Amino acid sequence: MQCDIPEIDQNKLAEMARTCACFNFRKASRSVTQLFDQILAPTGLRSTQLVILITGQLLGPSSIARLARELVMDRSTLTRNLKPLLNMGMLQLLKAENGKHKSVELTAEGRSALVKAAPYWERAQSHLVSRFGLENLNRIMGDLGGVIDATRSSAM
Repeated sequence: MQCDIPEIDQNKLAEMARTCACFNFRKASRSVTQLFDQILAPTGLRSTQLVILITGQLLGPSSIARLARELVMDRSTLTRNLKPLLNMGMLQLLKAENGKHKSVELTAEGRSALVKAAPYWERAQSHLVSRFGLENLNRIMGDLGGVIDATRSSAM
């Protein structure tokens, strides 16, 4: 039995790859992540872990749901990403009095890791500033904030 598979339009695929927001944002995200991971390597932290620590410090003790919302992450993905930080003693989970709700809080070790990572973060950030210029990078950050707002509020 032969299946009729339609011919793939290479020009259409090339146009999709060139213009697809998801495709290109993910490529850019991976590239920036690789840059930051490479520069942060001496700290023992990955960029994804640093972002969690920064957000955790800014928010203070927070529920996993709130942390996930702030990071625009699925709760199950965040929970997986929290495990190494919990194992390293950089975060701790606190249970509410009713024992149901967990909140995440940075430990002294987590705050120390942030202090240690700051100069490496500055180096990675400076690399991007030198490539784009501060004004352009600030515009890009504003545009990305707009993308996040637009996609969060969109009804499908």
